[in-house]
Amino acid sequence: MKPYQTIPIQDCKEPIAAIPLEQFTVVSPHPYQSLGAPYGDYSPYFLRTGVMQKLLQAQAALSAQHPGWHLQIFDAYRPIAVQQFMVDYTFAQLARAAGLDPDDLSDEARSHLHAKVLEFWAVPSANPNTPPPHSTGGAIDLTLTDAAGKAVDMGSPIDEISPRSYPNHFADSDETVLQKAHYHRSLLAEIMTNAGFRQHPKEWWHFSAGDQLWAWQEGNGAIARYGNASQVISQVIS
Repeated sequence: MKPYQTIPIQDCKEPIAAIPLEQFTVVSPHPYQSLGAPYGDYSPYFLRTGVMQKLLQAQAALSAQHPGWHLQIFDAYRPIAVQQFMVDYTFAQLARAAGLDPDDLSDEARSHLHAKVLEFWAVPSANPNTPPPHSTGGAIDLTLTDAAGKAVDMGSPIDEISPRSYPNHFADSDETVLQKAHYHRSLLAEIMTNAGFRQHPKEWWHFSAGDQLWAWQEGNGAIARYGNASQVISQVIS
């Protein structure tokens, strides 16, 4: 169990809605759908309505600072089945990168790889008390695009399993290109946190509002107001 999963949830039943993608840029095709992740009738481009308003506020602030720049949506709502698919996929990819067969591992190797995966990925838990952040409709992964519509350099790709993903990994670098990447990360963090989001401590691209991770970072007895969004999103889909 991760520390934030001890935070109590009092789901406010806030509706979930489609992200107005025309106001942002989008990673296309959707990275997890292209791998075969089982979204079914659900869309990865959904958020709780309160989170949506914060996202629109962040985009407005970015446009004011850098005209023509946009937040680029990588991933948002994620059903539990998709979370499980991506955890399994990432585990297999790490095993193969190490020259190992993911279906034929020692207990020690399996435990080591699982620990690396779960440093970044949330456990795909169906327990209503411990939903993965993305399954609440309160979390989003994103980056930045410039006025030409090109993704800016952030120093490492989204979902990389390494310390390079930590938000301040390049803060002390004396290399110009990495200083620029750190500036872009800092800009993204500033825009999002000023809108009411909290950043994942180990992922420069992940921000949330209203979920357990957000409440844990808020402190002062904050509770999560978003639990598993499966019921509120099913009402939208149906």
